[in-house]
Amino acid sequence: MYMLIIKWHIIVNIIYLLILHFELSWKQTTFSTGILFANGDSWKEMRRFALTNLRDFGMGKKGSEEKILEEIHYLIEVLEKHEGKAFDTAQPVLYAVSNIISAIVYGSRFEYTDPLFTGMADRANESIRLTGSASIQMYNMFPWLGPWINNLTRLKKNIADMKMEVTKLVRVLKETLNPQMCRGFVDSFLVRKQTLEESGNMDSFYHDDNLVFSVGNLFGAGTDTTGTTLRWGLLLMAKYPHIQDQVQEEISRVLGSRQPLAEDRMNLPYTDAVIHETQRLANIVPMSIPHTTSRDVTLQGYFIKKGTSVIPLLTSVLQDDSEWESPHTFNPSHFLDEHRRFVKRGAFMAFSAGRRVCLGESLARMELFLFFTSLLQRFHFSPPPGVTEDDLDLTPSVGFTLNPSPHQLCAVSRV
Repeated sequence: MYMLIIKWHIIVNIIYLLILHFELSWKQTTFSTGILFANGDSWKEMRRFALTNLRDFGMGKKGSEEKILEEIHYLIEVLEKHEGKAFDTAQPVLYAVSNIISAIVYGSRFEYTDPLFTGMADRANESIRLTGSASIQMYNMFPWLGPWINNLTRLKKNIADMKMEVTKLVRVLKETLNPQMCRGFVDSFLVRKQTLEESGNMDSFYHDDNLVFSVGNLFGAGTDTTGTTLRWGLLLMAKYPHIQDQVQEEISRVLGSRQPLAEDRMNLPYTDAVIHETQRLANIVPMSIPHTTSRDVTLQGYFIKKGTSVIPLLTSVLQDDSEWESPHTFNPSHFLDEHRRFVKRGAFMAFSAGRRVCLGESLARMELFLFFTSLLQRFHFSPPPGVTEDDLDLTPSVGFTLNPSPHQLCAVSRV
């Protein structure tokens, strides 16, 4: 069933994405600015600037590790409040991961009860779900259906609300801006924009739309992909308790009760293999993101004209029968050698590849390792009372990304 859902998702979304990339009435702003969907010189400049500044603010380094470790304590507090009773993992995991990218982009984290923050996080998650919904796909094939499609109205409203909220946050940061002490990505962007304008350059790529949509892209992508993968990891641990037991045995043997750190990854090969196998099997962005060719190119005998939308089908690699011993089974041994040492696999392309490889790959890898290891060290995850491991459904909930179907888990303290 899992594979049938994925295949349906791929077939319909190929049609959807091709038309979406060109046809939506609001595409000129949504898809030509920012980082994710943009192309050409604007994309090059925004990606270069974002990558440089995210690294400056600690992405994948000690600075982001400290932010993640701080957030882990807040997330553990939330899970402990459930006292081992069943709960939906979606919101607490979503908010925790959102706070990491928020701290890097805005310069500070938010409380989980802050309505502005929860609204942004929930809206970003909902927009990704709506974007992949059947009704939006139908609209893009038959645009005349637009007035009768509620999801389209909702999606447009979410984008408008996102622009309004980011603009408000940017305005506050601008009022307290200190060019000598940038707090995050937004500050750096504003300083660059101000410097260019003072030098007489009023027509650069550093304008309000690029700022708003770059922030929106970073926040949405940095929240949904990592949060969704982490939720899949916890669900898989509850479904396969024998694998969870092996992870926890390794953590206890190597780390004891001390806080896991990024440098511990090399000493936890089985845990690392489980995380990688979660990413491979969950396959949360099966078609990555469509982009256009910058020039005419011939690939394996096929001519592709400049300006053609190309969709990289990551599923074809992540679940390739010729690359993986059991491609449709959760099998951490895919990433272990005969001595149970972690091994890299060339077919592991969960972050895509090439110049469009995930901008936040190093941050996402660190987040997944620290969050997953810390949660498994602290809690044992199991199905709710009356639900067996076999009852836990691995059928994905179809959207722009593949989320787990709605479910609840119990997090029982191991301390």
